[in-house]
Amino acid sequence: MTTQAQQAQKDITSWASKDGQFKRLPSTFRSHIEQGGQFAPDKGRYILYVSLACPWAHRTLIVRQLKGLEAFIDVAVVHPFMGAMGWSFYPPIRGAEGEYPATTGETGPDDGMAGVIRDPLYDAKFARDLYFRADKDYSGRFTVPILWDKKTETIVNNESSEIIRMLNSEFNSELPSSFASLDLYPSSLRSDIDAQNSWVYDTVNNGVYKSGFATTQKAYEANVVPLFESLDRLEKILDGGKDYVVGEQMTEADVRLFTTIIRFDPVYVSHFKCNIGTIRKNYPNLNLWMKKLYSKYPAFKDTTNFEHIKAHYFTSHPQINPTRVVPVGPLPPIEAL
Repeated sequence: MTTQAQQAQKDITSWASKDGQFKRLPSTFRSHIEQGGQFAPDKGRYILYVSLACPWAHRTLIVRQLKGLEAFIDVAVVHPFMGAMGWSFYPPIRGAEGEYPATTGETGPDDGMAGVIRDPLYDAKFARDLYFRADKDYSGRFTVPILWDKKTETIVNNESSEIIRMLNSEFNSELPSSFASLDLYPSSLRSDIDAQNSWVYDTVNNGVYKSGFATTQKAYEANVVPLFESLDRLEKILDGGKDYVVGEQMTEADVRLFTTIIRFDPVYVSHFKCNIGTIRKNYPNLNLWMKKLYSKYPAFKDTTNFEHIKAHYFTSHPQINPTRVVPVGPLPPIEAL
């Protein structure tokens, strides 16, 4: 292994920069599925490696189901706990008192966590193993989702925003019209979707992380205030009981926002100190919008796993929650429509 690759072995849970700000690194693998290209939209050729806890991976699961791609793209699901070695398909080692000892690659016995689907191709222990299989000199972060090509045995793409656009359009010629006709990125709304994605990503999707992983008061307040300003802005956009955040149809903007808002009250309010308000009490329009998507579209509900979500955040960030106690509430995790 090269020196660069060895550097990638550093503790993946070390987040903040020296100024206390959390700075997300760009994704590395950026190839594309397309007809006539290196990666053709062949049935059964690809697998998505995901975490049910991760909002970025959650996007891809929602779009996969909305577009009826379950038979085209397989799924493997990591365990919700993430330690210093990154995402694993196996449970962590636990001490006699339930503690999480530091390890260098060892994993624990099965803990009965429902929803985990181990790697069917290589029985990888960690997501990092897939990155090094694709590139032995890889030196970046070991993130999910991972869109993997079984044919060439490599990573096609690990950027969720690009993966969901591939799923939206590149398999349409192979799908029945009922699924092919659903367009989450219609040409008539693209400029509006792109504009909203830009500020929602920076201040909301990533804003919760920039607030939660801040290590100085200045950095925290510099991010949590814009976060709630953007929630206020979204609340106004949804005035009048609107069903969607851009236009009069579901778009990728709804998918991208939903995976943050569904986690907001159960996790971000307490764990990431995003507690200026809650969705259920302070944002009735956002709350209704979220509940409609969750209740009316199985792709949103079926792919939301509150057990994985809460277990991941509250046990995987000891610098934020050193006791690793997982709170019981809020109950219910999402209110009935």
